[in-house]
Amino acid sequence: MKKKRLITLGAAAAVLVVAGFLLVQFARGAEPVAENRTTWLTSTLIAHKGIHDNDKGLIENSMPAFAETVAKGYAIELDVQLTKDKQLVVFHDKKLKRMFGKDEYLSDLTYQELSQLRLANSSESVPLFSDVLSFVDGKVPILIEIKNEGEIGELESMLYEELKDYDGQYAVQSFNPFSVKWFRDNAPEVLRGQLSGSFIITDYDVEYAGTTRLPWYKQFLLSNLLLDFESKPNFIAYETENVDESDMENLRKLDVPVLGWVIDDEEEYERVKSYFDNFIVNTVELK
Repeated sequence: MKKKRLITLGAAAAVLVVAGFLLVQFARGAEPVAENRTTWLTSTLIAHKGIHDNDKGLIENSMPAFAETVAKGYAIELDVQLTKDKQLVVFHDKKLKRMFGKDEYLSDLTYQELSQLRLANSSESVPLFSDVLSFVDGKVPILIEIKNEGEIGELESMLYEELKDYDGQYAVQSFNPFSVKWFRDNAPEVLRGQLSGSFIITDYDVEYAGTTRLPWYKQFLLSNLLLDFESKPNFIAYETENVDESDMENLRKLDVPVLGWVIDDEEEYERVKSYFDNFIVNTVELK
């Protein structure tokens, strides 16, 4: 009787393990697309916030940074979010402290108020997304990060409206799988990617950029891509700093391009270059 009970318990445990494995495989789903649609994502380095050096006056996510990127022929990565008066602007942080020295949030300012500020003591202001699109005009591809931790729909639909008539190559991506899901549901023709990583946030990130520290269960779900059954991304962009070979083995099983973010120097590039299909970089002087 005891032996029979042990066999039964063992069988039940095995079923649970298999069910758990299958559930994870389902949750981490992706949607591969024709290779010609993603070729640009893997064929040239993608300049994080445009080619920039804030210390030398070439400011991130500014028109000069994008002009430099276009001139050198690299793809552009940029960030979009909404002002208080619902203007779609290109800016990375939730908070203004890192770039402007102001202890305020971008979402609390109108575009008129925001446009009076100058980025990192330069002569540049935060650009409208529409102005960036007009400037780039298809000369190089654009990878657009959606910054949305709130209600889904408004930002995404406004972004899509501005992209509908754009003829250049582009893709959208977000850490928020429900932003990516919005494009899956409402604009499936748009190439979409899921951003992920360790979600380790420093005190500086919180104080100066307003980055949100997530509770452990959200970190677990997002870092392991367990909500991707909602977003079904066409590609993954994963943090390079805390990645290892076992992480990459799991990501490769999704059968979609995997980008690494964000490379700061050649040493880091050499460490992880065999892991990823391409990189989002803070310096293009790598290869």
